[in-house]
Amino acid sequence: MSSNFPQDVYTEPATIDFDTLANLGPLRPMAGVWEGERGLDVKPKVDGPRKQAYVERIDLQPIDPQTNGPQLFYGLRYHAHITKPAQVKTYHEQVGYWLWEPATGTVVHTLTIPRGMVAIASGQTAPDSRSFELTATQGLDAWGICSVPFLLYAFKTVQFRIKVTVNDDGTWGYEEDTVLAVHGQSEPFHHTDRNLLRKVAEPTPNPLAR
Repeated sequence: MSSNFPQDVYTEPATIDFDTLANLGPLRPMAGVWEGERGLDVKPKVDGPRKQAYVERIDLQPIDPQTNGPQLFYGLRYHAHITKPAQVKTYHEQVGYWLWEPATGTVVHTLTIPRGMVAIASGQTAPDSRSFELTATQGLDAWGICSVPFLLYAFKTVQFRIKVTVNDDGTWGYEEDTVLAVHGQSEPFHHTDRNLLRKVAEPTPNPLAR
């Protein structure tokens, strides 16, 4: 992998367009504030899989361009807040970034949840793609997963996969498959989530583009 990188790892791109919204590639349709009322979560319980409906609000806002020396990312910062229908208590919360690297056609999804797990998933796609899929795998140095010791013992995340689909009516949806090694079970458990999201507010331009 490193053989594809330049010898000069310090020099940043000579020209950077600071209008993030114009450079998000396949992530552009996702920018803004979204709500979904038909989420479905299938999770492991002691008596077997359990289905749970959920409602979601996710805020995806453009950030200024980011560089690692010559590497250039455009991205969205996000916060997802999920509750059970007609309840106020948080069911799931997640923060992170969606990143687009135009030079390589790479989409990156970082996620952090407040139960002690982080992951970085990636996938390749075209700038105008309406559907793309990303994966992260436990144990890898790149595109990996890291959890607190209890989760490694009881609900070890072996692989994370997310597929995003942008629809012609302006909505977009996701399907997630989190493969778990559950304590006491011989077979992996596929913890799945899916939802359809509708825009409720436009994105705010990133600071340097205002």
